[in-house]
Amino acid sequence: MDFPKYNGNAHPDEWIKDLQNYLEYYRPIKDSLSEYTRAKFALSLVDSNILLPTEIDSIVKVRNALKEDISFTLFKNTNKRKLQSLKYIPESRGGDTSKFISNFLKLCYNAEINDIEEQKNYLCKSLPMNEYFSNEFYTKMKNVNSLNELIKKFEDIAVEESNLIKNYSIVALKHVGTGKYLSSTENFYYTTGSKFQLIFAGSPVPDSNSLWKIKFGKELATYNNTSIRLQHVKSSNKFLGIYYSIYDGCYYKSPSTNHTEVSCNSTSHISNHQQYWNENWKFNDSKLENRQGYLKSNDIINLSIKKSYVSNNLEFLRSHDIQFTIGNDTFQEVVCHNERLGGNDEWCIELIKQHIWTIDT
Repeated sequence: MDFPKYNGNAHPDEWIKDLQNYLEYYRPIKDSLSEYTRAKFALSLVDSNILLPTEIDSIVKVRNALKEDISFTLFKNTNKRKLQSLKYIPESRGGDTSKFISNFLKLCYNAEINDIEEQKNYLCKSLPMNEYFSNEFYTKMKNVNSLNELIKKFEDIAVEESNLIKNYSIVALKHVGTGKYLSSTENFYYTTGSKFQLIFAGSPVPDSNSLWKIKFGKELATYNNTSIRLQHVKSSNKFLGIYYSIYDGCYYKSPSTNHTEVSCNSTSHISNHQQYWNENWKFNDSKLENRQGYLKSNDIINLSIKKSYVSNNLEFLRSHDIQFTIGNDTFQEVVCHNERLGGNDEWCIELIKQHIWTIDT
């Protein structure tokens, strides 16, 4: 096995360490090699373009001489420039966090960047330019003072980013109280009230009827100031909402409990019937009224909607064990109400597929 020559494209410390391992394990005459002989063997492997002093007589002096040569300065500067151009791509966009961190650490080592603040600066510049990374990196890294802690905090950011509910992502909403998913089915309509496509709490596992594309006009949804729309994936042009009939002068009642009916419909269809439709929902943490931050998978939330034609009253999305029947089929009712909030108003939002945004968005 021939040991590679030193040509200035490796860190001297790393090359010397590998050379010593080579001499220890692969040279049959290792016991007879003096320090002087080891040094001369190392010098024989240095590229002729790198001129070192001839009086070197130890491995330590070989290492020091290599680090003082201009080739090492060029090597460090090259790695610094690579750090400056390094870009982190989250897994949601096809990246690999483990490989990125490995590359980042190697470049820091090669460039001999050991100051934690300088490492933070390079890592920060590698991140996508968006609201989440800018805010989270500053918050989590503020008091970091070691490289291990830096990498741990970065991994925390990466994990949380993978769970963020982004605009146009596919989600499912599980009713916490009964464990069933908010659903709608094409060609199933209420037989009372609006007679539009019905909403119910269906399967205990997500299926095609319980998938919704979430829309809110920006990349991330923040608590307390984001209005969302839920588009039924299977009924592609229909949204979750409530409606007000000008003709009847009311919001229709749900089949079993006479709360406000919730349906799935398209705005164009409703406008043709001279009805006023609202598909804009607000969400908040079911336990923390003033929660800040971003909506993410497995958050437990309440969903509310404004009844614009009844003094702008808010009503909340609820399900319960009460059922209604249409023909031979039985459905678990989903309604909106203005009563006191409780466990039946809690929904767990689950990320099914995160929408892939471009790096610059």
